[in-house]
Amino acid sequence: MIEAVPAADSALLTVQGLRVFLPSRTVGVSRREPSGSPVVDGLSFQIGIGQTLGLVGESGSGKTMTALTLIDLLPSSARVEGKILFKGPDGTVDWLQLDPRQRRRYRGSQIAMIFQEPSTALNPLYTCGQQLQETLRANTSLSPAEIRAQAIRLFEEVQLSPQMLERYPHQLSGGQIQRAAIACAIASNPQLLIADEPTTALDVTVQAEILRLLWELQQHRQMAILFITHDLNLVAELADQVVVMRRGQAVEQGSVEQIFRDPQHPYTRGLLACRPVLERRLRRLPTVQDFLEKGGSLEEQWQQVEIPAAEEEERLRRLYSQPPLLQVRDLRTHYAVRRGPFGRQVGEIRAVDGITFDLYPGETLGLVGESGCGKTTLGRTLLRLVRASSGQVIYDGEELLRLPPQRLRRLRREIQLIFQDPAASLDPRMSVGASVIEPMALHGIGRNAAERRARAQRLFERVGLDPEALDRLPHQFSGGQRQRICIARALASEPRLIVCDEAVSSLDVSVQAQVLNLLKDLQEELGLAYLFISHDLSVVKFMSDRMMVMNRGRIEEIGPASQIYRQPQQDYTRRLIAAFAPAVPNHFPQGRSVRDSGP
Repeated sequence: MIEAVPAADSALLTVQGLRVFLPSRTVGVSRREPSGSPVVDGLSFQIGIGQTLGLVGESGSGKTMTALTLIDLLPSSARVEGKILFKGPDGTVDWLQLDPRQRRRYRGSQIAMIFQEPSTALNPLYTCGQQLQETLRANTSLSPAEIRAQAIRLFEEVQLSPQMLERYPHQLSGGQIQRAAIACAIASNPQLLIADEPTTALDVTVQAEILRLLWELQQHRQMAILFITHDLNLVAELADQVVVMRRGQAVEQGSVEQIFRDPQHPYTRGLLACRPVLERRLRRLPTVQDFLEKGGSLEEQWQQVEIPAAEEEERLRRLYSQPPLLQVRDLRTHYAVRRGPFGRQVGEIRAVDGITFDLYPGETLGLVGESGCGKTTLGRTLLRLVRASSGQVIYDGEELLRLPPQRLRRLRREIQLIFQDPAASLDPRMSVGASVIEPMALHGIGRNAAERRARAQRLFERVGLDPEALDRLPHQFSGGQRQRICIARALASEPRLIVCDEAVSSLDVSVQAQVLNLLKDLQEELGLAYLFISHDLSVVKFMSDRMMVMNRGRIEEIGPASQIYRQPQQDYTRRLIAAFAPAVPNHFPQGRSVRDSGP
């Protein structure tokens, strides 16, 4: 029998003085001792029935550890202190006083979670329908026929067709996988849904759809939602209350309106300011550290880094008075669709379909569009990592698509690529110093190993890393540090053009601001040209002199970044801008919200 405890109020969930200690060192053969410093330190908050609480902070602030504590998924050696009061079917219970068997009664049926990466949360060996029905079998007493019917209703509720029940996770898009994960989470009609970064790495239109879906499900089911994110703008779309976390502690909490109208803590102001703002043209982004060290209001920090219109116009005039570095003419990359035992071609996918543009020395040309529009294929085609079907790519007067392999290899020294996922683009068995030195040795830069190592140390300093860290492995660095290492490796061959393919999409907003500022500083210092690819309109506008909007393999429009934002010519561009979360600090509560947006 689960013993009920008196409820302090009508809240569904009350967290009081939560402290979480994780194992930090091994004791004996297999036992691990909890660390001295808590990863969550004295956290308190409440969530009412049908309410949404936004839990916000940088990576490592303790957000996910809080969520894992609430759903009982911490390692067994972790130590938890404080109180977690949950109003369940048996009355209000103290979560931490329940044994594991009792907690399992609540997990899934009363408290469910949407994980940050849905593709890893779903088993690739089973269809989406099999996994959803497994959840229903574990948490309900329905018959097999009723379970099948309920699975169909759940997929329809999250706006997926019943046919997708028979598909495997890899056969769905990112947004569809996330919808399937949401269906699994709500299958048992939980009272509390924990959403841990549910829209990270999704493009703006899919992100808006997922936020809208969560809000509609909440209204229909009267669920409470704990919405975890590093992006305060997303919280403004959905939450009623906000808790801002830093280093395991709550530094500020209050209503959404209070946090956005009058943020009190410098850290909160820093999180708000380091997100690129569509309505302003900034020379660089304020960072969290700027606010922690200097203080000041959001407006004061923005005014210090805003670019005068005359300065921007003079930069554009200077850029376009020189010959282009890269000329692309009617570029096409098509893939054959083959079926049957003999691979008969039955169609083709036009990933890049007649693209034409110029890129000038020292310019940043932004490329924005939804996932699947052909952005990455275009970038890889330019580098001849993907074979073009037709067209011309002229780099500094040479036709890249017709160069022999030996000449192409020499030219690749001048054109480099920064990949989306820094962890996947660094060899885990190779020291980061060796990864940076490798392109130097390949292209004959430096007279000997000692000179190359010295150059690698200077590159580390240039991108804000400790030169003494050259001998470490990639897993010993944070995500932002790994991306800086990838930038150092791209700079190692002394390029003139860098293709940045979603180079900051996997980083939280504070680290993202640091990396974007670094890219701008390097461009000014070295005269680099960037083709900057992203699904994030605000990031592209901040980085770019000109912007291209891509849709289904074609360019919808191209022009100065500020002009395209102020006066978009195409309906598709208008939809992208409308889907993007507004600059809430300037416009709250008049900014767009999922509460009043259309379907």
